[in-house]
Amino acid sequence: MAEHRSMQRAALLDAARSLLSEGGTEALTFPALAERTGLARSSVYEYFRSRAAVVEELCEVDFPVWAAEVGAAMASVERPEDKVEAYVRKQLELVGDRRHRAVVAISASELDAGAREKIRAAHGGLVAMIVEALAALGKAEPRLAAMLLQGVVDAAVRRIESATAEEPSAITEAAVAMALRGVRG
Repeated sequence: MAEHRSMQRAALLDAARSLLSEGGTEALTFPALAERTGLARSSVYEYFRSRAAVVEELCEVDFPVWAAEVGAAMASVERPEDKVEAYVRKQLELVGDRRHRAVVAISASELDAGAREKIRAAHGGLVAMIVEALAALGKAEPRLAAMLLQGVVDAAVRRIESATAEEPSAITEAAVAMALRGVRG
Protein backbone atom coordinates (compact mmCIF):
# COMPACT_ATOMS: atom_id res chain seq x y z
CA MET A 1 0.00 0.00 0.00
CA ALA A 2 2.77 2.45 0.91
CA GLU A 3 4.60 1.66 -2.33
CA HIS A 4 1.40 2.27 -4.34
CA ARG A 5 0.88 5.65 -2.64
CA SER A 6 4.50 6.57 -3.30
CA MET A 7 4.11 5.69 -6.99
CA GLN A 8 0.87 7.69 -7.24
CA ARG A 9 2.50 10.69 -5.57
CA ALA A 10 5.46 10.46 -7.99
CA ALA A 11 3.04 10.26 -10.93
CA LEU A 12 1.21 13.35 -9.66
CA LEU A 13 4.49 15.26 -9.35
CA ASP A 14 5.54 14.20 -12.83
CA ALA A 15 2.19 15.34 -14.21
CA ALA A 16 2.57 18.64 -12.35
CA ARG A 17 6.02 19.16 -13.93
CA SER A 18 4.55 18.59 -17.36
CA LEU A 19 1.60 20.88 -16.77
CA LEU A 20 3.79 23.68 -15.41
CA SER A 21 6.32 23.43 -18.22
CA GLU A 22 3.62 23.30 -20.89
CA GLY A 23 1.22 25.93 -19.61
CA GLY A 24 2.57 27.67 -16.53
CA THR A 25 0.79 27.94 -13.22
CA GLU A 26 -2.63 28.34 -14.82
CA ALA A 27 -2.32 24.82 -16.23
CA LEU A 28 -1.67 23.26 -12.82
CA THR A 29 -5.15 22.36 -11.64
CA PHE A 30 -6.42 19.36 -9.74
CA PRO A 31 -8.74 18.34 -12.61
CA ALA A 32 -5.75 18.44 -14.99
CA LEU A 33 -3.62 16.42 -12.55
CA ALA A 34 -6.43 13.89 -12.24
CA GLU A 35 -6.77 13.63 -16.01
CA ARG A 36 -3.02 13.20 -16.55
CA THR A 37 -2.69 10.49 -13.93
CA GLY A 38 -6.00 8.71 -14.40
CA LEU A 39 -7.01 9.41 -10.80
CA ALA A 40 -10.33 10.76 -9.66
CA ARG A 41 -10.14 14.46 -8.82
CA SER A 42 -11.04 13.70 -5.21
CA SER A 43 -8.09 11.29 -5.05
CA VAL A 44 -5.68 14.11 -5.90
CA TYR A 45 -6.77 15.82 -2.67
CA GLU A 46 -5.71 12.73 -0.74
CA TYR A 47 -2.13 13.46 -1.78
CA PHE A 48 -2.04 17.27 -1.81
CA ARG A 49 -4.21 19.80 0.02
CA SER A 50 -3.64 22.59 -2.54
CA ARG A 51 -1.75 23.67 -5.66
CA ALA A 52 0.73 25.38 -3.36
CA ALA A 53 1.42 22.04 -1.67
CA VAL A 54 2.13 20.45 -5.06
CA VAL A 55 4.49 23.29 -5.95
CA GLU A 56 6.21 23.15 -2.57
CA GLU A 57 6.88 19.43 -2.92
CA LEU A 58 8.12 19.87 -6.48
CA CYS A 59 10.63 22.42 -5.22
CA GLU A 60 11.69 20.15 -2.35
CA VAL A 61 12.22 17.23 -4.74
CA ASP A 62 13.64 18.96 -7.83
CA PHE A 63 15.68 21.85 -6.52
CA PRO A 64 18.27 19.69 -4.68
CA VAL A 65 18.81 17.64 -7.86
CA TRP A 66 19.32 20.82 -9.86
CA ALA A 67 21.67 22.27 -7.23
CA ALA A 68 23.66 19.01 -7.16
CA GLU A 69 24.18 19.26 -10.91
CA VAL A 70 25.44 22.83 -10.54
CA GLY A 71 27.69 21.71 -7.67
CA ALA A 72 29.09 18.83 -9.72
CA ALA A 73 29.89 21.18 -12.61
CA MET A 74 31.71 23.50 -10.21
CA ALA A 75 33.58 20.61 -8.58
CA SER A 76 34.85 19.43 -11.97
CA VAL A 77 37.08 22.51 -12.32
CA GLU A 78 39.83 23.89 -10.10
CA ARG A 79 40.28 27.63 -10.58
CA PRO A 80 37.78 29.98 -8.88
CA GLU A 81 37.15 31.78 -12.18
CA ASP A 82 36.33 28.44 -13.84
CA LYS A 83 33.94 27.68 -10.97
CA VAL A 84 32.10 30.93 -11.68
CA GLU A 85 31.83 30.01 -15.35
CA ALA A 86 30.60 26.50 -14.50
CA TYR A 87 28.05 27.96 -12.06
CA VAL A 88 26.58 30.22 -14.74
CA ARG A 89 26.80 27.76 -17.65
CA LYS A 90 25.25 24.83 -15.80
CA GLN A 91 22.27 26.84 -14.57
CA LEU A 92 21.61 28.14 -18.08
CA GLU A 93 22.07 24.66 -19.53
CA LEU A 94 19.37 23.41 -17.16
CA VAL A 95 16.83 25.96 -18.40
CA GLY A 96 15.52 23.48 -20.97
CA ASP A 97 15.16 20.72 -18.36
CA ARG A 98 11.55 19.99 -17.48
CA ARG A 99 12.32 20.12 -13.74
CA HIS A 100 13.71 23.61 -14.12
CA ARG A 101 10.90 24.77 -16.41
CA ALA A 102 8.40 23.67 -13.77
CA VAL A 103 10.17 25.55 -10.98
CA VAL A 104 10.50 28.70 -13.14
CA ALA A 105 6.80 28.57 -14.00
CA ILE A 106 5.85 28.84 -10.36
CA SER A 107 4.59 32.20 -9.23
CA ALA A 108 5.71 32.90 -5.67
CA SER A 109 2.65 35.08 -5.12
CA GLU A 110 0.45 31.98 -5.29
CA LEU A 111 2.30 30.27 -2.49
CA ASP A 112 1.87 30.60 1.22
CA ALA A 113 4.62 32.20 3.30
CA GLY A 114 6.08 28.84 4.31
CA ALA A 115 6.42 27.66 0.72
CA ARG A 116 7.96 30.97 -0.38
CA GLU A 117 10.47 30.72 2.47
CA LYS A 118 11.47 27.18 1.44
CA ILE A 119 12.04 28.36 -2.12
CA ARG A 120 14.09 31.33 -0.88
CA ALA A 121 16.16 29.00 1.29
CA ALA A 122 16.78 26.67 -1.65
CA HIS A 123 17.92 29.59 -3.81
CA GLY A 124 20.09 30.76 -0.92
CA GLY A 125 21.77 27.38 -0.90
CA LEU A 126 22.51 27.71 -4.59
CA VAL A 127 24.00 31.18 -4.11
CA ALA A 128 26.07 29.90 -1.16
CA MET A 129 27.77 27.44 -3.52
CA ILE A 130 29.64 30.24 -5.31
CA VAL A 131 30.62 32.40 -2.31
CA GLU A 132 33.90 30.56 -1.68
CA ALA A 133 35.04 30.95 -5.30
CA LEU A 134 34.22 34.67 -5.18
CA ALA A 135 36.16 35.07 -1.94
CA ALA A 136 39.11 33.30 -3.56
CA LEU A 137 38.91 35.84 -6.38
CA GLY A 138 39.36 38.60 -3.82
CA LYS A 139 35.81 39.90 -3.59
CA ALA A 140 35.52 41.99 -0.41
CA GLU A 141 31.86 41.05 -0.01
CA PRO A 142 31.60 37.60 -1.63
CA ARG A 143 28.01 36.99 -0.46
CA LEU A 144 26.85 40.24 -2.08
CA ALA A 145 28.83 39.41 -5.22
CA ALA A 146 27.16 35.97 -5.28
CA MET A 147 23.70 37.53 -5.05
CA LEU A 148 24.52 39.90 -7.91
CA LEU A 149 25.99 37.05 -9.96
CA GLN A 150 22.79 35.09 -9.43
CA GLY A 151 20.90 38.16 -10.66
CA VAL A 152 22.79 37.89 -13.96
CA VAL A 153 21.89 34.20 -14.15
CA ASP A 154 18.23 34.90 -13.33
CA ALA A 155 18.03 37.62 -16.01
CA ALA A 156 19.58 35.25 -18.56
CA VAL A 157 17.09 32.52 -17.56
CA ARG A 158 14.18 34.91 -18.11
CA ARG A 159 15.62 35.94 -21.49
CA ILE A 160 16.05 32.31 -22.58
CA GLU A 161 12.53 31.48 -21.37
CA SER A 162 11.00 34.37 -23.32
CA ALA A 163 10.42 34.29 -27.05
CA THR A 164 13.49 36.34 -27.95
CA ALA A 165 15.36 36.78 -31.17
CA GLU A 166 18.60 35.59 -29.56
CA GLU A 167 19.65 32.00 -29.50
CA PRO A 168 19.98 30.49 -26.00
CA SER A 169 23.68 29.89 -26.71
CA ALA A 170 24.18 33.62 -27.43
CA ILE A 171 22.42 34.52 -24.18
CA THR A 172 24.58 32.00 -22.29
CA GLU A 173 27.80 33.36 -23.79
CA ALA A 174 26.79 36.95 -22.98
CA ALA A 175 25.89 36.01 -19.39
CA VAL A 176 29.16 34.10 -18.90
CA ALA A 177 31.17 37.00 -20.34
CA MET A 178 29.35 39.51 -18.11
CA ALA A 179 29.80 37.33 -15.03
CA LEU A 180 33.50 36.81 -15.67
CA ARG A 181 34.10 40.51 -16.32
CA GLY A 182 32.24 41.26 -13.11
CA VAL A 183 34.28 38.90 -10.97
CA ARG A 184 37.57 40.05 -12.49
CA GLY A 185 36.84 43.77 -11.98
